[in-house]
Amino acid sequence: MSRAAITGVGGFVPDEKLTNAMLEKMVNTNEQWIVERTGIKERRILSEKGKGSSDLGVEAVKDLCSDCGLKVEEIDLLICATTTPDRVFPATANIISDKLGVKNAFSFDVGAACSGFLYALSVGQKFVESGSHKKVVVVGVDKMSSILDYSDRATSIIFGDGAGAVLLEPSNSGNGIIDSCLYSDGEGVKHLHQKAGGSIQPPSKTSVDSRQHYVYQEGATVFKWAVTKMADAVEQVMLKNNLTADDLAWLVPHQANKRIIDATARRANLSMDKVMLNIEKYGNTTSGTLPLCLWDWKNKLKAGDNIILCSFGGGFTWGATYLKWGK
Repeated sequence: MSRAAITGVGGFVPDEKLTNAMLEKMVNTNEQWIVERTGIKERRILSEKGKGSSDLGVEAVKDLCSDCGLKVEEIDLLICATTTPDRVFPATANIISDKLGVKNAFSFDVGAACSGFLYALSVGQKFVESGSHKKVVVVGVDKMSSILDYSDRATSIIFGDGAGAVLLEPSNSGNGIIDSCLYSDGEGVKHLHQKAGGSIQPPSKTSVDSRQHYVYQEGATVFKWAVTKMADAVEQVMLKNNLTADDLAWLVPHQANKRIIDATARRANLSMDKVMLNIEKYGNTTSGTLPLCLWDWKNKLKAGDNIILCSFGGGFTWGATYLKWGK
């Protein structure tokens, strides 16, 4: 059976930077406090009026097409992982496809917060392995600035905007996605969510005035879950596939917090020179973090490299995916 291999990668971040120094003027915080607790020094912000997640996704797919010589008419499935869709409906994947001129594909969104890209990658894998689709584009994108309260230092310092995209194709070389361990636990909803804007609490003057359309996070609880669960998933996928630290070329962790990344690397007995880390310049782009890491490191990746991607997000959702690089 053919495996679904990543054969191309693209990415995009806005030009505008929001530095820690700039945040100091917006909320009660400082550079040292932010860096010590998160590892973040700056993040990118899409502030242009009328621009949303689809616009970030479009640019990432354009870059992907350039990277691997893909023509939009060749795409037969486009999956978008996002927490910040352009609209409640239609799917942001539909809007991305329309803006790109993708006409020979169907498309849909996957929502799993920061684990969205891993979930979407697993879905795309199944379409390729079934033989029904040969060129599947998976996009991870979020415009987190659209749901942040910049008077709340617990959340405003963490997130940024960005998008990444990969191409999945069938491969008989032995390279491709080999295994995934994906999980969710709805108990986490009370610790990390957006209070208003959904069907249980539709938008109203009251919900807007009381600032309920922003990210709400209980940082200490989320941190404890993330440290444990992300590392657990990496350990599980390594044990299932008889992998040691020496076997791995790279660990690609969700870029939520450097302390969480460090803890996950220690559990896997990995030195930090095998860990992709770009949180300092992008912050947490939610669904975008994993493909943006692959984009930043694409020139260092070699066909056959053993790679584990891992994430933890609201829901709670978490997991790890083991693959052999296919490009």
